Amino acid sequence: MDTDLWVFGYGSLLWNQGFPHVEQVQATLPGFHRSFCMRSIHHRGTDARPGLVLALDEQPGASCRGIAFRVHPEHHDPTMVALRERELISSAYVEKVLPVDLVDGRRVEAVSYVIDPEHVQYCHLDLEEQASIIAGAVGGRGPNTEYLYNTADHLTELGIEDPELSWLAREVRRITA
Repeated sequence: MDTDLWVFGYGSLLWNQGFPHVEQVQATLPGFHRSFCMRSIHHRGTDARPGLVLALDEQPGASCRGIAFRVHPEHHDPTMVALRERELISSAYVEKVLPVDLVDGRRVEAVSYVIDPEHVQYCHLDLEEQASIIAGAVGGRGPNTEYLYNTADHLTELGIEDPELSWLAREVRRITA
């Protein structure tokens, strides 16, 4: 029996895992779309001026490409503690174990953090409004722009196309120039 823990990364976990892993493989999570649909009042914004962070929004027929990280069994417990501390700071994310398809043909069950569409931090904004918010928000972990740029840059480095994030990165750079 495989006792390894898999974690699916689609946003900041791509460039800031915060946990040791023994393998990372490009993966696709079916049924979910990556989008800036969560207002951030801690990490990339404040109560007074919320920022936006990425979340997995469930949508039939959608899919999200990212990275699956395999964690050695001896690091399972500390990894889950760190992830829950980071990702579950508010109850906007829901922790789920979901099937992801690895680029090498394997299918694994991976811990994934998806948005609760009933939560007050959930939002559905057009790209122009997202760009405007991201351009000016700052939270406990820094500027919202840094989060966007790091994620967009890492997706590009991985060869993963996300036209919405690419457009947002260009637009926010234009706004902040």
